[in-house]
Amino acid sequence: MPQISSNLKLFFSKTNHSPLFQFAFKPSFYSSFLISSKTPQKPLSSLTVISSSSSRKVPKFPPLRIRSNTTLSGNNKNRKEKVEFMEEVSSSVGFNKRRAEGKDKNDKYKNLQLKTRKLNPVNTISYVQILGTGMDTQDTSPSVLLFFDKQRFIFNAGEGLQRYCTEHKIKLSKIDHIFLSRVCSETAGGLPGLLLTLAGMGDDGMSVNIWGPSDLKFLVDAMRSFIPNAAMVHTHSFGSTPSANGAKVSSQENFAEPIVLIEDEVVKISALLIKPVALDDAPPHSRNPEMFDSPSLKPGDISVVYVCELPEIKGKFDPAKATALGLKPGPKYRKLQLGNPVKSDKQNIMVHPSDVLGPSIPGPTVLLIDCPTPSHAQGLLSIESLSCYYADSSDHRPDDDKSVDCIIHLSPSSVTTTAIYQKWMKRFGGVQHIMAGHEIKNTEIPILKSSARIAARLNYLCPQFFPAPGFWSLQNLKDFAPDSSEGSGPKLCDSISAENLLKFHLRPYAQLGLDRSGIPSIMSSKEIVNELLFDIPEIADSVEQVRQLWNGSADIESVKLHTQESIIMTEEPWICGDYTSNPNINTGDNGTSASGNVISGLSITEFECDNALPSCLENITKEDMEVVLLGTGSSQPSKYRNVSSIYVNLFSKGSLLLDCGEGSLGQLKRRFGVKGADDAIRSLKCIWISHIHADHHTGLARILSLRRELLKGVSHEPLLVIGPRQLKRFLDAYQRLEDLDMQFVDCRHTTEASLASFESSIELRGNHSPIDAHQSPVVAQNSETSLFARGSRMQSYLNRPSSPVDIVMGLEILRNLKKVLGEAGLEALVSVPVVHCPQAYGVVLRAAERTNSAGKTIPGWKLVYSGDTRPCPELIEASHGATVLIHEATFEDGMVEEAIARNHSTTKEAIDVGDSAGAYRIILTHFSQRYPKIPVFDETHMHKTCIGFDLMSINIADLPVLPKILPHVKLLFRDEMIADEVDDIVDPLL
Repeated sequence: MPQISSNLKLFFSKTNHSPLFQFAFKPSFYSSFLISSKTPQKPLSSLTVISSSSSRKVPKFPPLRIRSNTTLSGNNKNRKEKVEFMEEVSSSVGFNKRRAEGKDKNDKYKNLQLKTRKLNPVNTISYVQILGTGMDTQDTSPSVLLFFDKQRFIFNAGEGLQRYCTEHKIKLSKIDHIFLSRVCSETAGGLPGLLLTLAGMGDDGMSVNIWGPSDLKFLVDAMRSFIPNAAMVHTHSFGSTPSANGAKVSSQENFAEPIVLIEDEVVKISALLIKPVALDDAPPHSRNPEMFDSPSLKPGDISVVYVCELPEIKGKFDPAKATALGLKPGPKYRKLQLGNPVKSDKQNIMVHPSDVLGPSIPGPTVLLIDCPTPSHAQGLLSIESLSCYYADSSDHRPDDDKSVDCIIHLSPSSVTTTAIYQKWMKRFGGVQHIMAGHEIKNTEIPILKSSARIAARLNYLCPQFFPAPGFWSLQNLKDFAPDSSEGSGPKLCDSISAENLLKFHLRPYAQLGLDRSGIPSIMSSKEIVNELLFDIPEIADSVEQVRQLWNGSADIESVKLHTQESIIMTEEPWICGDYTSNPNINTGDNGTSASGNVISGLSITEFECDNALPSCLENITKEDMEVVLLGTGSSQPSKYRNVSSIYVNLFSKGSLLLDCGEGSLGQLKRRFGVKGADDAIRSLKCIWISHIHADHHTGLARILSLRRELLKGVSHEPLLVIGPRQLKRFLDAYQRLEDLDMQFVDCRHTTEASLASFESSIELRGNHSPIDAHQSPVVAQNSETSLFARGSRMQSYLNRPSSPVDIVMGLEILRNLKKVLGEAGLEALVSVPVVHCPQAYGVVLRAAERTNSAGKTIPGWKLVYSGDTRPCPELIEASHGATVLIHEATFEDGMVEEAIARNHSTTKEAIDVGDSAGAYRIILTHFSQRYPKIPVFDETHMHKTCIGFDLMSINIADLPVLPKILPHVKLLFRDEMIADEVDDIVDPLL
């Protein structure tokens, strides 16, 4: 790759007419790239999304809400901050240099204060409620809300919790405390994003108390590597204290006694610690020595039982008894009702509450129990402190106040269905048992119904690009369920399966018990499609036209889209030819050959204009490569779009993940089913992370943890994780909790210069020669590849020398990376520095050459992903001739100022990058969540571009068809409001 000067002012000077400059920028792109923050921009009309050009007739669709074209405006304070903010933006290069170097003063430290509330000792309403059971796609751990008039408690904050709360209008700003039943990715995967969202609320931000066993400190330490405001994490650890090195917890600690965490006039919450112990019937030789026989436990092995006790309900006050004891009506009555003794007005005696009140009613008690493994269950059974709640215990008297009304079991069914666990459940007598562990049957009711609804509509329109059905039926799940006997054990104790939003009322006492009124109703894809056909009858014609794109029999130039007013929209200008079937190929319904899976009807001569078919697509098959967009939104998950993640499916050769935001696992489950997602995770060759912002990597630990479990007992290598060095701090700290079974590669060691140096080193030594630290060259970090001026923080980092030990380890890992890529059929993976924040990268994947049946050598495809970035010359050069460019398009075209301030791209800028680089197809992603369903775009620029949606699956063999579905997708969203989902988005992640 030609070296590009770090001095962009010189690069963009008017006297610079180098060939690189002439190639890199078409005039339209050059003008938009150099826009100053002071250049007035004409905002796009909200009607842009439904009009293909200004010269065409625009259908009279329902009026749309028009947004402000800026997110930094609103009040005078914000406007002043905006002016100061934009003064720091370089006026000649079009990006916020201070933000790119990590010195943006608007990313200021916040000393977030905890909320204080005046409690109501006589609560009128209290209940526990299931917030996602984990049954649907297993992307959320079971979470539980404990609700009071003035206080809110959440137990567990797994991935998807924030999305779930947005979906069901549960205000996270009202949460006071979060309790973790274990400290691991399953129970705490949603915590980083949740804390960042709370920190961005209002002018001052918000915070919550976080409770967990002693190993909570390791999670906090890990999060601090990418959560800048440490004050937002108000943690309270309890139980055993880890040793000084933080590696082990003594297994001899006293786990038996309850630990009181909160005790006020509203509730008493206590914790009982569970450590895994050997099963009584397990022979010594079958026990895991590290788990059972070692004198210490690894942090993360400790689980918690939470006991929530409400105060007793005082008996009814009897005025007659008070009068008989010499009391006059007045304030003393109130004191007695509150439980305080008073002196009689007429007699020389003290009057106690029991003298004037009827019998009290014991307060309701709820237990939350998490036993992740059978060995934890054995530990649970040995906790003597729970015996006072057993109905069959000699310690439990009929008049004992300690009785349990409801037990919520967070444990998986593989534990709760065992005979020993079921017998233990029976000891509580007539308690209401709610089983909230993972079970496949509730997959029929997705917890994220809004995104499922859109997925079902897209699937109906174009199942080739949108194969996820949105709603699964139990009949379909037979092929996607994991092979296990979970749920088939003996059921000795009566219980019910948890359902989303199921409640158990605690107050008022008259309503004590289950409440199913809020449980979502079951919906099906058929109902969604019928609703769609009723709203947009013309969509049926679009479905047929889309189907014919693969059958090769559509007369594309005659395609007419009719609105409800019968206004005809002419064919799109980029449609220059027809996909006619190749008579020599026998095609099936999906457009593939009966024998070779070769896509039919897509010859070079039939796809003209500037859409000539690249030579790498010659004889391409459906089994070569597929891009699955797992998340297409920015900053934080929303109802309709998850955060960044791209699954690159290489089929029999494995797979890769490019970024891995929160909820990536859940999206894989929705796309491939439960069993299919597990297979996808097993097949991963590496995971590449673009930068340290939480919306791009907080799903990583969950994926790595599950992969380790899935491959337990199978010979395998640690998974390669490629990312900025800051990410290693998070992973290293996190591995104190869970073994992530991974090997880290610094992105700067996978730049083109570094890889060239590595190749030279290998050639000098031979591919299998040992590497000597004293003879190994320093991995090249040429300053000419830096986008920033000499002496800047970014350039200093890129050119920081490595130690000899780091060099040796780096070269060994790069050698391993080369081997892994070769197994995946890839020639190279190259990281490209981009303009966003310190250590931000894009990535280039190049497939190896292949030979067709005639012996002809066919070049490999090239996939480029931008990460988060402003348009920059390094990425344009790296994208030259790309088969697919996936580029962020956070903002609409009228928001250039915001794009510059945040170091993001607008839709048109992203398209111009692809045009300048000569990319064959451009996929836009990372849309601001202010566009809840479909972003604002100008169709005149979309000649080889498509808008990305969650779970969209783009097979490389279908690339020629890709732009042609856009008019039909536009029709699908014709009546949707293009409006802010959140009125004021303050986003520290953008």
